[in-house]
Amino acid sequence: MRPHFRIDCAAASDIGRVRGINEDSYLARPEVGFWAVADGMGGHDAGDLASQTVVRELGKVPPAASAPELLAALEERLIHANTLLRREAEARDDGGMIGCTLALLVIFDDAYACVWSGDSRVYLVRQGVITQITRDHTEAQELIDRGTLTEAEAETWPRRNVITRAIGVFDKPELDMVQGRVEDGDIFIICSDGLTAHLNDAEIGSMAMLRPATRAVEQLIATTLERGASDNVTAIAVACREVTAVHSETAEAGGRP
Repeated sequence: MRPHFRIDCAAASDIGRVRGINEDSYLARPEVGFWAVADGMGGHDAGDLASQTVVRELGKVPPAASAPELLAALEERLIHANTLLRREAEARDDGGMIGCTLALLVIFDDAYACVWSGDSRVYLVRQGVITQITRDHTEAQELIDRGTLTEAEAETWPRRNVITRAIGVFDKPELDMVQGRVEDGDIFIICSDGLTAHLNDAEIGSMAMLRPATRAVEQLIATTLERGASDNVTAIAVACREVTAVHSETAEAGGRP
């Protein structure tokens, strides 16, 4: 029998200390089994429109009978969002680009999938160890992969924030996906690059373990704001507890499940 998980999740977004508008958008749909962060592309027109369009389309996805069905429905809405953004950009006289990054987490039964485009990220904290599941679609990451730049050099490289993929940029959205199994105690963090610009992975992992999930998100956002929040910042925390483990702990404490 597959384990079932109780989900504790929270999400928040802030305009930050510098920007005049929040181009981040997020969506939390635990009843369906997915969470998403979209970040309007900095330096491009209507980034807020782009992220809101993607989130609105994802919000139309209904509950599914299986993980493949849910993933297919999400992909369909992303393709449609991509088409809408392309049409909007073509309709404007300035020829500007309208796009956003996307980080999407799906949990169905005991399986998870991460789908992404751009440099918004999904992290997994498992047994106190944080791992970045997604891999940034940026020029800097490509050069790191080739061995041209080191991780340290990339932190100060002038084009470190230039992304190579985003929803709305190409005729069809270019998405990557990784899949795995959920384990008892797993915590996922989904965030825009406004968070990772000010917090390192170890700090994110430490704050992710705060309980409840609302407290973790509040601390992630608050620390980013304390450090200047040069961009919009958005974070979602998704903590997973196996139902049997929760029941066992409650029984030992003399309470009700």
